[in-house]
Amino acid sequence: MLRTTIKAIAVFVLSALVVPAAVGATVLGVFLFMPLPATLPEKKALNESRPSTILDINGQPIGQFRKFDTNIPFTKDDVPDVLKHAVISAEDKNFYRHGGVDIRGTVRAFWRDYQNKEVVQGGSTITQQYVKKAYVGEERTLSRKVREAVLASQLDRQFEKDDILYNYLSILFLGNGAYGVQAASNLYFRKNVKDLNPSEAAMLAGLIPAPSRYEPLGNPNLAEEKRRIVLTKMHEQGYLNDADFQTYYSQGLWYAASGPPPGPATLVYAPQKAENQFPYFVDYVEKYLYDRYGDRLYTGGLKIQTTLDPDLQRAAEASVAKQLNGTKPPLEMSLVAVEPPTGYVKALVGGRDFAQSQVNLALGGCPVQRADVPIEVRADCWDHPEDTVGGGGTGRQPGSSFKPFTLATALTQGMSPEKVYSAPRTYLPKACKGRVSASCKPIGNSEGEGGGSETLRQATALSVNTVYAQVIEDVGVKNVAEMAKKLGITSAWFSPRVHGISYTLGVIDVSPLDMASAYGVFANSGKRVPPTPVLKVVDAQNHVLEDHTKPQGEQVIDANVANNVTDLLRGVIDHGTATRANIGRPAAGKTGTGQNYTNAWFVGYTPTLSTSVWMGYSDNQKTPLLRIKGVSRVFGGTLPAQTWHDFMLDALKDVPVTDFDEPAPIKPVQDQLKRQARQGIDPGPRRNPVGTPTDCGGPCEQRSSQPIRIVPPTTVAPAPPGQQPTP
Repeated sequence: MLRTTIKAIAVFVLSALVVPAAVGATVLGVFLFMPLPATLPEKKALNESRPSTILDINGQPIGQFRKFDTNIPFTKDDVPDVLKHAVISAEDKNFYRHGGVDIRGTVRAFWRDYQNKEVVQGGSTITQQYVKKAYVGEERTLSRKVREAVLASQLDRQFEKDDILYNYLSILFLGNGAYGVQAASNLYFRKNVKDLNPSEAAMLAGLIPAPSRYEPLGNPNLAEEKRRIVLTKMHEQGYLNDADFQTYYSQGLWYAASGPPPGPATLVYAPQKAENQFPYFVDYVEKYLYDRYGDRLYTGGLKIQTTLDPDLQRAAEASVAKQLNGTKPPLEMSLVAVEPPTGYVKALVGGRDFAQSQVNLALGGCPVQRADVPIEVRADCWDHPEDTVGGGGTGRQPGSSFKPFTLATALTQGMSPEKVYSAPRTYLPKACKGRVSASCKPIGNSEGEGGGSETLRQATALSVNTVYAQVIEDVGVKNVAEMAKKLGITSAWFSPRVHGISYTLGVIDVSPLDMASAYGVFANSGKRVPPTPVLKVVDAQNHVLEDHTKPQGEQVIDANVANNVTDLLRGVIDHGTATRANIGRPAAGKTGTGQNYTNAWFVGYTPTLSTSVWMGYSDNQKTPLLRIKGVSRVFGGTLPAQTWHDFMLDALKDVPVTDFDEPAPIKPVQDQLKRQARQGIDPGPRRNPVGTPTDCGGPCEQRSSQPIRIVPPTTVAPAPPGQQPTP
C-alpha cells in the first residue's frame, strides 16, 4: 500500500511542477497529511565495512582507508541546547513548527529538479535528512525525494521532535571517521558533547553539509567562515543574546598544537589517522576521493591504484628532510611533483611530520568569498568545489613565481620577449597619477637596484619587479587573473577594488599542487591535464569506477606561447636568480619570495616533470625567513632552489635527457600590429643559428648593449622597507 501511495504522489508532484507553485504545494500537502500506513519501513541495514586498499603506481600496497571511531554512544539528555540551537539554525529553522516537511521549500526544490532534469536543489528538513540517512539512501532521483518527503511526514506524526533530532545527531558523519556528535566532539575538541559551548557547537553544525570541505584543520578559512555564519543565524533566531553572540563570535578557531592562542579562542585538536606509508600523499588521495565516494571510501572494499612513484616520493621526502634538518617547527617545507603530459602526481610532501600536524601544506585552500566588492574573475574552487582538493590551510603567497602568468598573458597578446621597458629602482603605478598615498604605494626591486632599461627577457631572468609592474599595466590585471585560472590556479580571483598591479607579484594565496600543475602546462606546450593522484579505482566486484590510464588534456594556451614562456624561464636557471637550480639538463623555472621574506618558492620543470617547492612558517605569513641554515634572508633562489635541485637530480637520474620544443618568434595579434611595428621587433639570433639573424625562428635573444646583471643568490641586499622582494 505504501509503495502504491508513493507512486501516486510522484505522479501528482510531477504534474504540480508544471502549474503554479501554490497548486503544487496544495497537492503535495494533501498527500503528506493524508492517513498513511502506521508502520514505517525497516531502517537500512548497515553495510559490512570492508577497508579500501591503496596501491602505488606499481601495484604495491601503501595503506588502507577504513572506518575508525565510528560512533560513541550518548543519550538524548547529553545533547546540550546550544548544539540543538546551532543545528536547527543552520539546517532547519522551522524544525519545531513544520510537520516533517517544509512545503514551500520542497515545492521549490521539486521545481528546480524538474527544470534541470535531475536533483539539484536542497530544501530538505532535518527530518527528511534523517529519513534519507536511515531509510531511503542518497540516490539522487525524484522518486527518492518523494518517498523521503512522505516518510518524513509520517515520522513526524509518530515521534517527538527531540527524539527525531537525537536520532539525526546520532548518525551524522562529521568528518575524519566521526559518526555522531559525541564522536565529533571528542575528536575536534577533546570533550564530551554535553560540555560544548556555542562556538564549538556552531563549528560542528557548520560541518554538516560537507565535512571534508569545512574541516577545520585542512580548511580553516572556510571552517571559520561557517562557524561565524551559524553563530549569526543563532543570534538572528533568538538563540543567542547580544552579549553571548559578541563573546563567542570573536573566539576564532585555533589549532591547539600551535601553542597558546593570543586570546580567547575555539581550540581545535588534530584527529587520529590510520597509519599509512607516505601519509601526505595518502591524505591527498583521501581528500580527492571522498567527495566522489563518501563513506564508501572506508567501507566499500575499493582497490585504489594511485599515481605515486615510491622512488620519487622517497626522494622528495629526503630532499625536504635534508633542508629542514637542524630547524624546528613551525618552519615547514612542501614539495609536489607532477608529470605534465599525464597530470599524474608522482610525489607530494606537505610538511615535516604529518603525524604531528595533520595539515597537508601541499594542498592549500580556497579564499573566502567577499560580498562587499565586485568580483570580475571568480575562483574555480568557489564554483567547482568538487574538483578542488583543499585541506592545506590557507595556501601561501607565491611572490614572483606568479610572474609567468603575467608573461603568458603578454605573449598571448602579441608582446615580444624583446620589448624594452624602463627599469627604475621604484615604480609608481600610472593610476596613482604621481601621488603616493596609503592605497597608492610605489613598487620597488628587492635588491634596490635600478636605472636604465631591460627587455622582458632580461627582466624575467632577473625578476625585476618594476618592469613586471609595467607589463601587467599593459596587459590588464583581470587578464592575468584569467590566465592563472586557465592554467590551473584554482584560487585565482580578481576584484578591481582589491587588486592592483601588485597582482603580478603574487598577492593571492596558492597551493604547491596548483603551482606544479600550472607550470606543467608550459612544459606540455600549452596543453593542461588536470592533476590527479589516482590511476584507477575498482570496487569489490572488480567494476571500474574511475580510470585515468588514458589522460585527456585541453589546449588552454597556444603552444608557441607556452614554448616561449619556457624559453624565457630557462634564463632564470641559466644566468638569473636561480642558478642553484641548474641540474645540467634543459630546465626552466621561476623563483618567488613573499613580502618581507615570509614565503620562499621555486617552481621549475623539465619536459617530463614539473616540481614546486615552498618554504615558510606554517602558523602565519608574517614571520620572515631570516638566518636559516646560514642564509641571512631566504629568497626562492636559495634553499627552495637547492631543494628542487637535489630532488630533480635524484628523480631524473635514470630518465633520458630531452630538450624542450623550440619556439618560433611571437607574432603580434592583429589589433596590436601598428603599436608593435612602431616599437620594432628584432628577434635576435637563434639558439642554433641558421642563415642570418633575419631568418630567426626562435628562440631568440636580443644582444643588448646593457649587460645582464647576475646577482649571486647568497649575496643580496635587504629590500627597502615596504617593498616586495623579487626572486
